[in-house]
Amino acid sequence: MKAWILGSFAALMVSAALAGSEDPIHQRHELMEDTRDALKPLVGMVKGEVAFDASVVESSFATMKHTADVAGSLFPPGSDTGGDTEAKSTIWTDRAGFEQALVDYDMAVDAAIAAKSQSVEELKTVLGGVTKTCKGCHDGYRIKDE
Repeated sequence: MKAWILGSFAALMVSAALAGSEDPIHQRHELMEDTRDALKPLVGMVKGEVAFDASVVESSFATMKHTADVAGSLFPPGSDTGGDTEAKSTIWTDRAGFEQALVDYDMAVDAAIAAKSQSVEELKTVLGGVTKTCKGCHDGYRIKDE
């Protein structure tokens, strides 16, 4: 009986996880939170609030690369409303511009990864390019928090 209950509970949890993961609004929200969390220690390093750590830099940029790889697929037609989406309608009305913003972000992240920053000074150089592309996309394609 215990095995059946545990098996049913496990199946229910997997089903719930898969159902939630099919919602592109939820998926992109989680993706952006992961990206924000990856950015925090880098900003801390640049500000001198966190000790420089090349492995954290590498890991953070790897998270951002994942965002660059999957973000575009998380804005399918019909996902412009509902949930707590912060996506502006311009994502769908200016799709070419949005796609270019994603390409710009991807290129900036690739450059940051290739730089293999070994100091705060090197990190500052590449992080500015990445955050500039983040801001560019947010300015044009994200509803600002009031």
